[in-house]
Amino acid sequence: MVDTLSQLSINSDRLIQSIEQLAQIGALPGGGVRRIAYSATDMQARDRVQQWMQAAGMSVKIDPAGNIIGRYPGKYPDAAALATGSHIDTVPNGGRYDGAFGVLAGLEVVRVLQEQQIQLNRSLEVIVFTDEEGTMIGSKAMSGRVILDPATYPRVDGIDIQTCLTRVGGDWNRLTEARRTAADIAAFIELHVEQGPVLECLGKQIGVVEGIVGQRRYIITVKGSSSHAGSTPMQMRQDALVAASRVVLAVNKIAHTPGGQQVATVGWMEVLPNAANVIPGLVKMSLDIRDLSSQHLDNLMAELNAEIETIAVETQTYIDLQPRLRNEPALAKPQIQQAIAQVCEDLRLSYTHLPSRASHDAQELATFTDMGMIFVPSKAGVSHAETEFTSPEQCAEGTNVLLHTFLELDRQYI
Repeated sequence: MVDTLSQLSINSDRLIQSIEQLAQIGALPGGGVRRIAYSATDMQARDRVQQWMQAAGMSVKIDPAGNIIGRYPGKYPDAAALATGSHIDTVPNGGRYDGAFGVLAGLEVVRVLQEQQIQLNRSLEVIVFTDEEGTMIGSKAMSGRVILDPATYPRVDGIDIQTCLTRVGGDWNRLTEARRTAADIAAFIELHVEQGPVLECLGKQIGVVEGIVGQRRYIITVKGSSSHAGSTPMQMRQDALVAASRVVLAVNKIAHTPGGQQVATVGWMEVLPNAANVIPGLVKMSLDIRDLSSQHLDNLMAELNAEIETIAVETQTYIDLQPRLRNEPALAKPQIQQAIAQVCEDLRLSYTHLPSRASHDAQELATFTDMGMIFVPSKAGVSHAETEFTSPEQCAEGTNVLLHTFLELDRQYI
């Protein structure tokens, strides 16, 4: 039986066909996909996936947060399940792999188990999380960290969250009932396209994710003094943009600090009065900084704050940082990382360990159960775009790693 399982492989043609078929729902003329959460195309895609789940021998239910949960029964149905999944909603002009690949790979794993009449010790769940690209309300409700204030979930179309959840089979009034624990899910593995260039640049087939980085965002305000650009001598200026520029360079400097995997970005800036002949008196800008270690983020921010104090004195400006977002790192379980790496070696696939610098539903699951992630390459690192691409071979390799990781974890989680 062990030899039989070691030779097990997914049906790559069927997997790619499923990806292509789902991509037709919400397809855009340029090759992209638009399936905004709760939209008609999102609901059509959700219906299609549920049909596929049922055909693969899974029971299907929708929880109060609108999450679709397909369950393939194990030998011990009362034991905590092994689970996988992702999302099928997209950004307005997205690709066909982000999120959807992870769902369909999980479905393919179940299809293989069904046709080979293999039953794991634990049940296997494939989860489609609600609105990952917007609020992550599905995974947050599952972790018990959802905010129970409808005003937290505004939409461009003005439709309230209660109506949205009802559309997809959820129930706002029972949202807390979507919460799950380690007694329900023993381990969660999310397979995802990398959405970055690291695997391709390193020539590696699989990424063993160490964790999902912590993310902090700030609004930085620099106050100087507006004055005439022609008649104010250079030594008498309080130029907010000059000070802000030095802050940007300071951010870039800490991002290159040795010993960490941090990234830091100033991606938005507003300059006032924004006129060609006026010295800027006010600048507002964003700061996004990420790393796998909260302590390292604290150290970097302390270093940046000290540099900002020096800049403010030297430019005679006032500089203020206001926090806007704080997400703690979600570390992958070492045992799961080891299992994924061993599977890669057994399948003779090259791999590397790396962090996920993008958010995923897995970060919420990590708050209550063992979590792991598997990455496959993204061509040129492109994602959230029509040109997002992962080859059929790369999709098959990642899905085979997912299959054999579950076979291994089913032996370990006894």
